[in-house]
Amino acid sequence: MNNKIFKYIVLGLGLYAIAAGLVINFYKDDPQGMFWQDRESFNKRYLSKLKVDDPVFLDQVFNNLGSPDLTFAKRSGDDVFQIIYYRTQHEHSDGITTKDECTGMFFKNEQLVAWGPGAEIAYDKVN
Repeated sequence: MNNKIFKYIVLGLGLYAIAAGLVINFYKDDPQGMFWQDRESFNKRYLSKLKVDDPVFLDQVFNNLGSPDLTFAKRSGDDVFQIIYYRTQHEHSDGITTKDECTGMFFKNEQLVAWGPGAEIAYDKVN
């Protein structure tokens, strides 16, 4: 009897470990469904992993981070410049997301050119 119970416990723990492993490895985080604190951390973590040499496009960012908190765009000749902001640090408990609570990402023709403080500087230089 004890041997049978022990086998069921081991089997249950094994199935639980397999299920937990599958969820951890294959479940995609959905920023839209997160609490704002979790989403801030998720955004900050994503932005910290970006590398200068890796090409990143606007649709990839939307797929990973969801809709931006703020967005602005300009056209200059044939080029389209866009800056999008994702909240990465909470400043004011007023229910409104402002630029000082966000990190900007600057795109030229839907390709990431700059992020962080340099993004707004680059966007402001566009005519």
